[in-house]
Amino acid sequence: MTLKLALMVSPTEAAEGAARQLRARYDWVATSDADVVVALGGDGFLLQVLHAALNARAPRPMFGMNLGTIGFMMNEFRVDALVERVAAARAFTLHPLAMEARSMRGDVTVSPAINEVSLLRETRQAAKIEISIDGRVRMAELACDGVLVATPAGSTAYNLSANGPILPLQSDLLALTPISPFRPRRWRGALLPQASVIEFRILEAGKRPVSAVADQLEVRDVAWVKVTTDKSVSLDLLFDPDYALDDRIVMEQFLS
Repeated sequence: MTLKLALMVSPTEAAEGAARQLRARYDWVATSDADVVVALGGDGFLLQVLHAALNARAPRPMFGMNLGTIGFMMNEFRVDALVERVAAARAFTLHPLAMEARSMRGDVTVSPAINEVSLLRETRQAAKIEISIDGRVRMAELACDGVLVATPAGSTAYNLSANGPILPLQSDLLALTPISPFRPRRWRGALLPQASVIEFRILEAGKRPVSAVADQLEVRDVAWVKVTTDKSVSLDLLFDPDYALDDRIVMEQFLS
């Protein structure tokens, strides 16, 4: 049986030029009818496509080809033998985070996050945040610019910039990483089981406002945020057999 492919294209000149070549060579179907979605762009565009699939409640396996800058989660762009490449690809399964955020006004926002959920100070004053894990307060007060929870897929993104650990893609772990911590000054975060329930309570929220960001969705002036892993949702990323993503993640830890 021939794979039915859908094409999603980043609105850049490079991606649109590549798409013209692919449309001339292969047949394409609508995303709702596809077995696999081929995404042309960079890591940020792939993240957008994955969120669109979550919102539609119809995630298809994604085969990304890099027409962006870094393309950490993307395969090399090639026109030839695309159907054969997709058929032979290896799958890595991701489970997104689920963020539940309550604002100071009492409004509740629920959103998935594939890379990370981050809490960020909104003003010049440091945020003060209480951290609980599985219903137990583990840090009564973290004074900081912010704090984030990253999935293995997101551990090489904002988490890495904040000096958080890189997690192997298949690990059942989350990275809890402070952003510019002031007190306790020497705390560098924690590795938590993927099943953990992580809660943040904003201290002095009126004086020291904090926003919560689930990937690209921002909620302002939060009072409380809960982060869990949504095991009911699976996202499959497809990679060429010779694209050693797990090895690349290991090698990232040795780069200066």
